[in-house]
Amino acid sequence: MSCGFGEVARIGHLYPSGGLCDHEVQMMAPDGVQFLTTRLPFRDTSIASDKALIDNLESHAMLLADARVDLIALNCTAAGVVAGPDEINRRVQAATGIRSVTTIQAVMAALAAVNATSIALMTPYRREVVEAETAFFEKQGLRVVLEKSLPQATPYDQGMLHPQRWLELAATLEGPFDALVISCAGIRLAGVIERLEARVNRPVIASNAALLWYCLRTLNIAQKRMHYGSLLEGAFDA
Repeated sequence: MSCGFGEVARIGHLYPSGGLCDHEVQMMAPDGVQFLTTRLPFRDTSIASDKALIDNLESHAMLLADARVDLIALNCTAAGVVAGPDEINRRVQAATGIRSVTTIQAVMAALAAVNATSIALMTPYRREVVEAETAFFEKQGLRVVLEKSLPQATPYDQGMLHPQRWLELAATLEGPFDALVISCAGIRLAGVIERLEARVNRPVIASNAALLWYCLRTLNIAQKRMHYGSLLEGAFDA
């Protein structure tokens, strides 16, 4: 695990309050890249909560600005889908003067990097959130050809899902697709991304790994990380 002090970069990390997996981006980060986390109120996994997550976005982002971070990342995939990455980034940048990114933005960039046009989607979301995310992907020109979920009522419950559950769910995927998207920054995946890729024999785009990859790319940091999937290993870098 990288415990870097931030000699290379410091990234402000806006993360849902009930989530348990904010450590994953730091665990996968290269040496010298430090994530500093501030929490946003989020206690259940409804669409209404996804919308409300960014109600006081500016005040939380300004707390991260106090630490003179180089970039601010809002790390909640579903909230980015519901609110839209452009609006989130506009508000963060207007309040802080600091560049910002979102998880769904990172996922879309990763899918473009692997040249995916059809995806399998796995989530821990309620049906209403799955439907919203599927519609988002399809509006962006992606075909969601398979979907499997382990729906959870709270972000705490999402974090408590054992990583083995995702390996088991991936084993049930049948049919052609270009990449597997496992959506949610609140689930434990870092330690099994390699195994997931071996199981489906395709790139796996996991929210936290995609966000880290996109942050590094945005900051022009060329360091790679092994054992966290082909995306972070640089297999699809131009």
